[in-house]
Amino acid sequence: MARISLTPRRSLLFRATEWYSRRMYGKVLDPARALAHNPRVLWTDLRFEQSLAKWKSLDPGLKTLAVMASAASIGCSWCMDFGYWESRQRGMDVRKLQDVPTWRDSDAYAPLERDVMEYAEAMTANPPQVEDELAKRLLTTLGEAAFVELTAMVAVENLRSRMNTALGLTSQGFKDHCEIPARGRSTAD
Repeated sequence: MARISLTPRRSLLFRATEWYSRRMYGKVLDPARALAHNPRVLWTDLRFEQSLAKWKSLDPGLKTLAVMASAASIGCSWCMDFGYWESRQRGMDVRKLQDVPTWRDSDAYAPLERDVMEYAEAMTANPPQVEDELAKRLLTTLGEAAFVELTAMVAVENLRSRMNTALGLTSQGFKDHCEIPARGRSTAD
């Protein structure tokens, strides 16, 4: 249960955020509802997320795996739920998304993907535990611009996941909207 009311004052900024959120995601995102209690924080977050969407040096699939591995390490169910849905909307392999929390035991990932998730977990540890050899491998393979973007995205996901977890935000049911119904059952069941 959320530690803060998800019914903030209906300012013009929040109403615009609600409209956009419903249009893009089918519902109002709980983090926006929580942040709307402080319009400056909400406005800064919205501008920040728009800026992040313009970063294009890192392969989107690798970015997704890094973000989700970080969210899984922190235990942010909201981020995992939304991340799964958002990545499915972009056509990412279901198995890769489902196996993120147990990626070390899965054969779904290529070596580079494994390095990215290991890096995300190492950065998310407190204190960070990034090893020079791993960083060097990633830097060599990805190049400087993509390596910096990877590092920044993991840091950003730490911000999101830690904030959502501290505010008590949990899954909003996004993942349920992209699951394939069991064979032989209608969606009306």
